[in-house]
Amino acid sequence: MNTELLEIQPEEVKFIFEFQKQSSCCIRLTNRSDHHVAFKVKTTSAKKYCVRPHTGIIKPNLTCSFTVTMQAQNAVPSDFVCKDKFLIQSTIVPKGTKEEHITSTTFSKEEGKHIEEKRLQVILVSPPSSPVLSPMNEISRIRPYNASPESNDEFAQRYSCYAPVEEGIEVSKTRKSVCVVAMKKEQSLARKHTEELRLSNDVEEMKSKLRELESLLRQEKLRNNENTRTKGQIGFQFLFVVVVGLSGLYLGYMLKS
Repeated sequence: MNTELLEIQPEEVKFIFEFQKQSSCCIRLTNRSDHHVAFKVKTTSAKKYCVRPHTGIIKPNLTCSFTVTMQAQNAVPSDFVCKDKFLIQSTIVPKGTKEEHITSTTFSKEEGKHIEEKRLQVILVSPPSSPVLSPMNEISRIRPYNASPESNDEFAQRYSCYAPVEEGIEVSKTRKSVCVVAMKKEQSLARKHTEELRLSNDVEEMKSKLRELESLLRQEKLRNNENTRTKGQIGFQFLFVVVVGLSGLYLGYMLKS
């Protein structure tokens, strides 16, 4: 192709370096083509940097960005010289391709497949006297990192979902997997708690219905007893009338005789 797929600004990954403090740099990618373009970010030092996002798809004539975070360093490099580099690969993908479709084979240099590669050098600069932001290079300094156990925990929580960039291969998703596992565990506990509440409510409802049924049975039993006594009284009265009637007939017959 005659023109580059992506325009990359800035063309250097520049960090404000401060001892035991983190720094980040934002890189903009502009799709200059009429195609959908996928990109992937690699580095020569995997444990030193975090990239978010490390892969993506840019629609025609649109711009996206990714952030590179340099972790806190315990040693100052000699003369502020850093030999680390970043590699940005890009290639045309079919319309409708999603990020989850991007694999290692997407950027394989097969016959007839156009893969663009752009290398960015890491540049370290000394911190300015007062500004927190450097507009020229769009570099922002983030919260300092102190080598204490509590700060380590805060760092782990803050960047647990960042994907560290591997050397020459795709970004590792280990920390992202940890986030997913923790989230699934929390959802499982929430579902279990909900099921326990539902079961408890069902048991209470069943007990209430049993109490109502027992009350109805007692009332029915009382009515049956009252009906039985009433029927017995009616039967006795009827029998007494019959006996009196028969006795009257017998006496009348005797008198006539």
